[in-house]
Amino acid sequence: MSQISRRSLLKTGVAAGVLSATGLPLRAQAKKGGRLRLGIAGANTSDSWDGRTHSDSYMIMCAHGAVFDCLTEIGADGQLKGELAESWEASADAKTWTFKLRQGVTFHNGKAFGADDVIESLGMHTAEGAKSAAKPIISAITEMKKINDHEIQMTLEAGNADFPFLLSDYHILMFPAGQVDEAIAKGIGTGLYQVETFDPGVRFVGKRFPNHYKGDNAGHFDEVEVIAINDSSARMNALMTGQVDAVNRVDVKTEALLKANPMVTIMEVTGNQHFTFPMLTANAPFDNMNVRKALKHGINREELVNKILQGHGQVANDHPIGPANQYYAADLEQNSYDPDKSKFYLKEAGLDSLSVDLSAANAAFPGAVDAAQLYQASAKSGGININVVQEPDDGYWSNVWLKKSWCACYWSGRATEDWMFSSAYEAGVPWNDTGWENARFQELLLAARAELDSAKRREQYTEMQSLMSKEGGTVVPMYANYVDAHSSKLTNSGTTGNVFQMDSSRFMERWWFA
Repeated sequence: MSQISRRSLLKTGVAAGVLSATGLPLRAQAKKGGRLRLGIAGANTSDSWDGRTHSDSYMIMCAHGAVFDCLTEIGADGQLKGELAESWEASADAKTWTFKLRQGVTFHNGKAFGADDVIESLGMHTAEGAKSAAKPIISAITEMKKINDHEIQMTLEAGNADFPFLLSDYHILMFPAGQVDEAIAKGIGTGLYQVETFDPGVRFVGKRFPNHYKGDNAGHFDEVEVIAINDSSARMNALMTGQVDAVNRVDVKTEALLKANPMVTIMEVTGNQHFTFPMLTANAPFDNMNVRKALKHGINREELVNKILQGHGQVANDHPIGPANQYYAADLEQNSYDPDKSKFYLKEAGLDSLSVDLSAANAAFPGAVDAAQLYQASAKSGGININVVQEPDDGYWSNVWLKKSWCACYWSGRATEDWMFSSAYEAGVPWNDTGWENARFQELLLAARAELDSAKRREQYTEMQSLMSKEGGTVVPMYANYVDAHSSKLTNSGTTGNVFQMDSSRFMERWWFA
């Protein structure tokens, strides 16, 4: 795994990689043409081209991975590189950043891309009433100054040497200034593929945008079709029968069947994806830390890794920093399955037993309902009675997550520790799905963000992981590998990204028919 040098991030256009990538360093010659058909889970009838609302794999792939671009991009090899930003440099304290933008880039409607588009696109996330998961990133910008049409300067409220990484966030898409509403309605971006048809929660068809600034190095298909197939069995069957060319979220129970098919190739990478059970800590009984501790000792993590992941992952320890992160604290004391400890902490909470509802749907992650039922069975010995509420897949993220007191969830993880913590655990951010607040944790978050000494930063992030593991409101039982599958007719450069599933959600950009 590459190690990030915070000082190197301050240099123009340079950023060391954080995530390791899999595969051989091949340089295969890309072949142009053909229509790619993807069967993708994570679609909803409420989907739109508004990047601020994107939360699941379908729209992340269609938008950030096809129709739109961000300012920066994490490559398949884990290295940060410019997308619509050509280069960048920072002040010594990492508070002031100057970005040079690519010239000659046009939106799909012919409008030239420039600094005004960046300013308006970033401002969307902090506009009054906006509900954006990227608000914590953009709200840290105190001033945006247009130097010229292709250069912009941003000043932050505090130093952040990870800032260029954050601008690769899939929510922070670039829209045409003065035409944002139309662009959201029609899907007008600067990406490799232009929208032909879009039926939310059903189907997207895109056609390669001619004379794209990425040239012949990306976007090799003439057309792409992304079909919403949320049902796992239907998705696997569509691949095996040749109805689609690739699928995400392989049901590991069917892995043997897929491997037996000579026309199918399994694609597996280890990243920071983790499956979780977040509790709203403002709601009883989860407002009691001893109840949270009892629940953490009531889950058999090894059983979930074996039965739900079929070994495609590893045990986690109730914090979101994964094995591909630089400052992953592998040596923390493990929260183990221990019914006696569950009983002990219930007594500390003044309880003889505990009865709670746990909402789950397989939309949360493959096998989430089964995982909840296994949790139910293991927790009984510790005096915990879990009532598993099976929720509908459609609308799960809008009706259950952040609404029900305890539910199943998944996170892709993030390329840096600060990015992960600030997305979901900083006080007051929109996607803080537990509402857990700890003064020491928040103090460390701000200190580590601006810290340039790597050894000190490791200490800070280790303490933050420990605080979450012991006191936080999230049960994180397992890290899950990304397991996707594709037709053996498809190939790529030999290196597959592991920031998100499906080659970091850029399958349509990086693959081609062999």
